[in-house]
Amino acid sequence: MTNLRATASAMVAPGKGILAVDESVATATKRLEGMGIASTPESRQAYREMLLTTPGLANYVSGAILFDETLRQTTADGVPFPDHLCDRGLLPGIKVDTGAKPLAGHPGETVTEGLDGLRERVAEYAGLGASFAKWRAVIAIGGGRPSRACVSANAHALARYAALCQEGGLVPIVEPEVLSDGDHSLEICEAVTTAVLRAVFAELTEHGVDLSAIVLKPSMVVPGKGSGQAATVAEVAAATVRCLRASVPAAVSGVAFLSGGQGAEVATVHLDAMNRLGPHPWPLTFSYGRALQDPALAAWAADGGASVEAGQAALRHRARCNSAARSGAWTPEMESSLDLAGATL
Repeated sequence: MTNLRATASAMVAPGKGILAVDESVATATKRLEGMGIASTPESRQAYREMLLTTPGLANYVSGAILFDETLRQTTADGVPFPDHLCDRGLLPGIKVDTGAKPLAGHPGETVTEGLDGLRERVAEYAGLGASFAKWRAVIAIGGGRPSRACVSANAHALARYAALCQEGGLVPIVEPEVLSDGDHSLEICEAVTTAVLRAVFAELTEHGVDLSAIVLKPSMVVPGKGSGQAATVAEVAAATVRCLRASVPAAVSGVAFLSGGQGAEVATVHLDAMNRLGPHPWPLTFSYGRALQDPALAAWAADGGASVEAGQAALRHRARCNSAARSGAWTPEMESSLDLAGATL
């Protein structure tokens, strides 16, 4: 377990966060086609190679969460992506759940599946070079949701997943996402997120999971998109930190937030504000997908996928800004200092 603790600490090392590149084929296809790029195994490989070979990425990012397809692909030079990442001081990770499916008896709610055969998949992924894994649970608010059954089922699945990962030598990222869809207030989001996190940690403890060898990936506390409520940066930061302090044991190695559909700069500003409220019992960092990728995808796709350097500059810029926010050192001036010259690893 000592090695797992060291890996978990490295994942949330000072100045670093985690790049999420674990979109399913269906999601990757939607995003590529939305930019006018046909989705094929080759185009998905080229896009992800653009991201993962960004010069200087290791200065700001500790590792990358991959999808099964990507974990098995190689760079154009024939180097497996996990080996490429390791060679540059980055940890390869892997999404291991099989998606959120309808929860029987509870319309509008889901439970994440993928426990069947997980022990064997963990062993295979570890053999392919993965150092950590990710499992996402999805909790909706509104119309009587979330039900106790939904929270309980997802907390239980997260705990079983985490225990199997630690048994198999992978650090588990535990991701209970409270969706921002709906018309709920900031206060309701805080109450629900607190209850969900408490349920998750009760199950993790029940299953004997070593909390110092996990990374928590929660959503920030924000009002629902349809609420009409405009929470300030300070309100979001205070509510999120208050929620974490009420529910997350100090033993946890670190908290790496998901962006949850927030704009790229907004996600950075919120992270920065939370870190300015420190010190905290755990590092607060980022594990963003779209909030890191969207600017890079737009730049790369502008010339039909040929603008590799522009895409990499956009990714490096967002990673650098979030790295600064990781320690409460982001400034608005950083947003206008895009590094087009590149960097060295």
